[in-house]
Amino acid sequence: MGRFKSALGRFRKAEDGAVVLIEFVILMPLVFGIFLLSIDMSLYSLRQVHLNRGLEDAVRYIRLHTRSPITHTMIKNMICSGAGTIGDCENTLRLEMVKVDPRAFSQLNQTADCVDKSLPVEPERGFVLGKQHELMLLRACVKFDTMLPGSNYGFDFETDGSGQGRMIAIASFVQEPN
Repeated sequence: MGRFKSALGRFRKAEDGAVVLIEFVILMPLVFGIFLLSIDMSLYSLRQVHLNRGLEDAVRYIRLHTRSPITHTMIKNMICSGAGTIGDCENTLRLEMVKVDPRAFSQLNQTADCVDKSLPVEPERGFVLGKQHELMLLRACVKFDTMLPGSNYGFDFETDGSGQGRMIAIASFVQEPN
């Protein structure tokens, strides 16, 4: 026990590694923060890829199955089944589908229709099923929580009242003839 106390006393009095310790204390939080933000950005990118894939799969099904009746709920379920990494997809996904006239194009509303958990529930905006040979535009918006709440340093997220970020995916297609 005496050896341990004397070794601890020598360690406490020694100033050999003081310079390295200061660098470590200053740089380690920075390096660790960059590491965590890179994981957060990777998760965002993974979710975005899965949302795009789910939307494209749903659009492919809609485009090729014009004879079968397709509902908003069916499209939402198709997108959510293809977007596996998006948590609570059925409750946070909002869809807009509008007919577009290619000869007199008018833009969609600049703000996507997204779920805002801090506000009362609003009805779906602009969802119209198309007919054959019509150009359709489908926009999906999903809300998500970042891995590090409040760390919007990696991406410039537009957050809602509940602090959630949003992801948007857009697809256009022409309804195939029957």
